[in-house]
Amino acid sequence: MHSISVPFFSTNSTIPREEMAANANGRVSMAANGGTGRNGLAKIHTEKKAEGICHDDSTPPVKAQTIDELHSLQKKKSAPTTPINGIQGPFSALSEEERHKQQLQSISASLASLTRETGPNVVKGDPAKQSETPRISHVSHHHVTPTISVSDSSLKFTHILYNLSPAELYEQAIKYEKGSFITSSGALATLSGAKTGRSPKDKRVVRDQTTEDDLWWGKGSPNIEMDEQTFLVNRERAVDYLNSLDKIFVNDQFLNWDPENRIKVRIVSARAYHSLFMHNMCIRPTPEELENFGTPDFTIYNAGQFPCNRYTHYMTSSTSIDLNLARREMVILGTQYAGEMKKGLFSVMHYLMPKRQILSLHSGCNMGKDGDVALFFGLSGTGKTTLSTDHNRYLIGDDEHCWSDSGVSNIEGGCYAKCIDLSREKEPDIWNAIKFGTVLENVVFDEHNREVDYTDKSVTENTRASYPIEYIPNAKIPCVASHPKNVILLACDAFGVLPPVSKLSLPQTMYHFISGYTALVAGTEEGIKEPQATFSACFGAAFIMLHPTKYAAMLASKMQKHGATGWLVNTGWSGGRYGSGSRIKLAYTRKIIDAIHSGCLLKADYKKTEVFGLEIPMEVEGVPSEILEPMNTWSDKKAYKETLQKLAELFKKNFEVFVNHKIGKDNKLTEEILAAGPIY
Repeated sequence: MHSISVPFFSTNSTIPREEMAANANGRVSMAANGGTGRNGLAKIHTEKKAEGICHDDSTPPVKAQTIDELHSLQKKKSAPTTPINGIQGPFSALSEEERHKQQLQSISASLASLTRETGPNVVKGDPAKQSETPRISHVSHHHVTPTISVSDSSLKFTHILYNLSPAELYEQAIKYEKGSFITSSGALATLSGAKTGRSPKDKRVVRDQTTEDDLWWGKGSPNIEMDEQTFLVNRERAVDYLNSLDKIFVNDQFLNWDPENRIKVRIVSARAYHSLFMHNMCIRPTPEELENFGTPDFTIYNAGQFPCNRYTHYMTSSTSIDLNLARREMVILGTQYAGEMKKGLFSVMHYLMPKRQILSLHSGCNMGKDGDVALFFGLSGTGKTTLSTDHNRYLIGDDEHCWSDSGVSNIEGGCYAKCIDLSREKEPDIWNAIKFGTVLENVVFDEHNREVDYTDKSVTENTRASYPIEYIPNAKIPCVASHPKNVILLACDAFGVLPPVSKLSLPQTMYHFISGYTALVAGTEEGIKEPQATFSACFGAAFIMLHPTKYAAMLASKMQKHGATGWLVNTGWSGGRYGSGSRIKLAYTRKIIDAIHSGCLLKADYKKTEVFGLEIPMEVEGVPSEILEPMNTWSDKKAYKETLQKLAELFKKNFEVFVNHKIGKDNKLTEEILAAGPIY
């Protein structure tokens, strides 16, 4: 052990008395001839206080007696919740203590087991910071059946981390969740576990009196049925798991920016990652709105770290995503992929909104500076996000919308963007949105400098970023707009036979909306380059709850009422199919979209194509006229006609599942839609 010598001044140090003059109050000052100390440094002036202790004069002493007290001074309490003067709501007449109590009772009620009279003991705060657990009473529930005697779980407290801020959720994720890191841009990188995408085959919907006649069941439907009892088994499993934890995260938030038709949602989860994801994706309440939140309209129980029981009826794997529309509840077991919550709520909106005569849409939406609004529909790879993000227009939203009597509103409070091959040059808005508060799912980054490699697919190709919509500079807040002027259906046609743009009649708009067509290039690992047609009803078949024709009829009604025009825009190939033709240049597509927005395309001269009967313009400013007619770009005219015929047959075959569903009086509307399809 090494000894260290520290120089010090002893009481016997020789300092000439004439260099010092002591004042009566104990202040020590330097004489005129001795203003510097050793090595020319200024001497410290000290002042003797009444208690006989000397202090540094340079700054007042800290107001803390211990290091813990000092740390407590570092964080000030959040400002008191917004004054409630004049606010109407269930808690408006309550004191702060009573509101706090009712809030906890509401959360306890959400977590109540169906076989017990009481919910769990809940208390706000991180258990790691609790020196003593406060006592609170149980919450009674009158709707439940047999009482079970006291158990260990009824004696423990469940700590509620309620509507935490992104900074607080960062701390929770980094401290407690393996695989959570801060990247160089400030975003939080997380892992979603074994599942890196949605599990549509594991999604179940309770079939009961509520849904028997309303929902789309059977062939082609995304709704796989389960019974009420099985749902309750899975709910019990999820709630018991969540109640067994020391702490859980609770988010109370909103869906739909239209204040007249917004939905209150409560998300109960076990991971900070899930809580931050939903903080970004749902609409964030103000303190004032949170005070008056009350009982949620819909609740998600995300117990994704815990599997379902494979021996439970209707289960086909250890994963299950269950919707009960009568109870207005959703249970997640066996998957930690956060997108299940987002899309699960979208399915709920596809059921609830049409009940109010509001059309729910899987679309992008933007608005011009003159107030003209456009909707963009399109499957993956069609350019929906790219084309709806326009620096000359305001962004209303990138994915989910409602169209009501008052106009269009975004359902969400954030964006969920694909990150694979992301670059600053291609997608500057998304690139710049990846900063503090953003969740990065399953990305790969440098272990030292934490820079993300967006080209790396080591974990998954489905890498994603979730961020609040206000991270986009030209987002319009609140995210509402007037009635759409244009409805743009995007298709990436790898067969190369659809025109770059065509104007649609109302029945044609319905036909192509129900079809939801795009074409993907088949896997090339075996040298196969044959395009594959993909159809997804309403451009979002995985999320719709009612029969597609019901959404189509609502779309047609609103378009007719508000004078909107339908357009089919091909962002795919021209001059031949994939492998022989070439992709239509993005610059040309942007010129087409600009002409639609400005209204110029409505004034153009049109001619009708064969087979699909599409109206195509003779010219579009900034676009070569020869590419507007697909056949002109094919050197082999025979091959063009054969390919066109093949695509028409694929459309007809896909539409067979919808033929028997009657729409309108005397089935007239159905006949009009069928007549709007390809004729050959």
